[in-house]
Amino acid sequence: MTDATIEVVELRKRYGATPALDGMTFMARPGRVTGFIGPNGAGKSTTMRIVLGLHTADAGHALVGGRPYPSLRSPLRALGTLLDASALHPARTGRNHLLWLAQSQGISAGRIDEVIELVGLAGASRRPAGGYSLGMRQRLGIAAALLGDPPAIMLDEPFNGMDPEGIVWLRGFLRALAGQGRAVLVSSHLMSELQDMADDVVVVGRGRVLADSSVAELIAALSGDRVLLRTSMPQPTAAALSTAGGQVLHTETGVLAVEGLLAEQIVAVLTAAGLPFSELTPHRATLEEAYLALTGDAVEYRAVS
Repeated sequence: MTDATIEVVELRKRYGATPALDGMTFMARPGRVTGFIGPNGAGKSTTMRIVLGLHTADAGHALVGGRPYPSLRSPLRALGTLLDASALHPARTGRNHLLWLAQSQGISAGRIDEVIELVGLAGASRRPAGGYSLGMRQRLGIAAALLGDPPAIMLDEPFNGMDPEGIVWLRGFLRALAGQGRAVLVSSHLMSELQDMADDVVVVGRGRVLADSSVAELIAALSGDRVLLRTSMPQPTAAALSTAGGQVLHTETGVLAVEGLLAEQIVAVLTAAGLPFSELTPHRATLEEAYLALTGDAVEYRAVS
């Protein structure tokens, strides 16, 4: 498989006085699923459209396999994309939609049947696409992205409209594509799906990269040394741990969050004091918690509570 890297370097873009991108830089690497997340208005869609040459950057560049996407002779064979699942002719059947795309790139008709099977649309491919549900249109868009058997895939909110079965299927499908050595870049607001699926995550806000790391490293950094403790005697337990140098937070009835003490130190303190506890677990943050912590100051639209 050829170079599958999607590379974005110092992209800058303004719309009038409004900066959409302010030095956006990251890379989606071969063999890995990269989550691309951020609030509305963070610059995700603008970045993807610049990668495809649909928008022009004021500065910086975007490369697919080391080359600008518009310069590629057979772009569908280099990068498969899904930006808008509704971008299709409603009177065309799903199969004819794919046939039209395939013919424009010199891709054989046999490949159409292959991708239809891959995305589970065999039973609906000869029906007008205008009658498809959003989840079915997403599957058709993914089939279109795979037509050229590209080494890199870029999908914008592919989980939208998927039912639970579809979400489970897509999660495994994208992991399988990365397992074949492809670079898979996925924009999504479903943090729980990305946490279980993505290898790396790029968190953006106000046109800049706020974090670029593996999912495991990001979650570990936020988790810190916090330990969750369940006890039937929260008040004296909190007092004993504070005396021992811990910082104690009451998270809910009977549950304490303790920072500054290792789990074995907590056990020693409570044992010496004769204080009971029924559960002691290191806190593991979620990707959603990490996202909210990073983007709290970068949200463009916020409801007033």
